[in-house]
Amino acid sequence: MSPTRIERRFADLQKEGRAGLITFICGGDPNPQAFQAILAGLPAAGADLIEIGMPFSDPMADGPTIQAGNLRALAAGMTLARLLTQVTAFREKDRTTPLVLMGYYNPIHRYGPARFLDDALSAGVDGLIIVDLPPEEDEELCLPALEKGLNFIRLATPTTDAARLPAVLGNTSGFIYYVSITGITGAASPVADAVGDAVAHLRRHTDLPVAVGFGIRTPEQAAGIARIADAAVVGSALVEEIASRVETSKADSAELIGAVHARVRGLAAAVRAARKDPVEPGP
Repeated sequence: MSPTRIERRFADLQKEGRAGLITFICGGDPNPQAFQAILAGLPAAGADLIEIGMPFSDPMADGPTIQAGNLRALAAGMTLARLLTQVTAFREKDRTTPLVLMGYYNPIHRYGPARFLDDALSAGVDGLIIVDLPPEEDEELCLPALEKGLNFIRLATPTTDAARLPAVLGNTSGFIYYVSITGITGAASPVADAVGDAVAHLRRHTDLPVAVGFGIRTPEQAAGIARIADAAVVGSALVEEIASRVETSKADSAELIGAVHARVRGLAAAVRAARKDPVEPGP
């Protein structure tokens, strides 16, 4: 089977000698029209890979920020089927940027797993992160996804011990997503030394690229992760940017879209420069 877009992108990043920036936004947030414009502009703003949260009313691993993003999207009429239509529209103009759908199994179960995989592949989705499907349930979605050529990306956490890690890595493909904190998204910031040790540990057990997410909010934090890992994932900070504009009565859609892209440009610049900048000595 030929390499996926995700695999090609990480290979390109390795050749460039830099880490990537993975941006996360909630599908349909703050409404489908604005979301489509935000999504379309992310690659030019510097996103190397894009994660899209599938709209769901009960995202249990996510903090209040992303929960609110999901609710805004659902209130604006977003559905999983509509999200796949919007991915199709994105793919008509961008054939190279990897897209990963992240979320929970309930909407997929209701959609129909086999139908979902066919429609996701047809739309141009490259990978899946399904937070609440453990390795013990791989026959439900993971193995069929891999058979169709979709990467299935698994989460490793600070509590993933040596006994559990082989199961987590077993059918993972594309990259491994290291959750840098214990808790929900947006709850805390990662500690670079601890993340560095965790990434080194993962690399002793897998050749997959390691992306680090949860708690990365600023360009400085993203650059710190980019020096350690193969990619930095930023989500809550972007969803907060959307929320702050929605809550401002004077904020129109163009202003909101521009603000999100500006935030991504700042993060991307920091990530791209991270391995060129000297690391500040410790105390």
